[in-house]
Amino acid sequence: MHTNASFLLIALSTLLLTACSSCRSHIVASTGQETAYQKLIWSDEFNQPLLDTTKWVRINANQADWGRHMSTADQVVGWDKGVLVLKGINNPDTSTDKRPYLTGGIYTKDKFSWTYGRIEIRAKLEEAQGAWPAFWMLGANTVHGSYPRNGEIDIMEHLNFEDSIYQTVHSYYTLELKEKKNPPHYGKAAIKRGEFNVFGLEWTPDYLAFRLNGKETFRYPRLKGVDASQWPFDQPFYLLLDQQLGGSWVGKVKASDLPVHIYLDWVRIYQ
Repeated sequence: MHTNASFLLIALSTLLLTACSSCRSHIVASTGQETAYQKLIWSDEFNQPLLDTTKWVRINANQADWGRHMSTADQVVGWDKGVLVLKGINNPDTSTDKRPYLTGGIYTKDKFSWTYGRIEIRAKLEEAQGAWPAFWMLGANTVHGSYPRNGEIDIMEHLNFEDSIYQTVHSYYTLELKEKKNPPHYGKAAIKRGEFNVFGLEWTPDYLAFRLNGKETFRYPRLKGVDASQWPFDQPFYLLLDQQLGGSWVGKVKASDLPVHIYLDWVRIYQ
């Protein structure tokens, strides 16, 4: 009787370990690699046809290349069956606003910022000549000084009809000191064009690991023995999601290619 009970206990333990191992393998397969950041702390599933103003602000126009055509008009933000749509359009009325194009964007500035964690954004990108959709992050405060000392993390930028995205780090170190190879400050990754992709970033005190569809694609490490401006990523950042048009990098806009859209399924942040 004692021998049978022991045998049953061992068999049950083996079964539980096997089941747990299977679950663990499933988790690793779904995220690309293990991560300590598993607790969901902030998200938006965009299930309601109304922008959640406790989380987001529409981005106003500014003088930067990416922001010249930004607009808070309803024509550039919409919904389609549980998906938020950010649009780049030909301006339908230039009598009061002379700009030829209008673009939609949202950010969490003054609403939500965080330090370290994992972010994932599921989205589909349309393409057009002059289209420059971007998911990126900026420092929430002037801890290290004005831009670019506060740093910039570009989770995803896409240009025109390219089959890859750019994942980039900017700072005083890369832009003013021109240290773009020690370490390399950007990577490229091939996307599934015309389909939903999951764009991600794991942000730790020691590195930024960029991801695409669950797999790490580029890593920017924190270095020792270099100028301190190499790592301004030790402070809260906020998130920007925007459909940009035109600029010195992406080139001129082809009006006949518009409208062009970003379809946002969800945004999730873990710590």
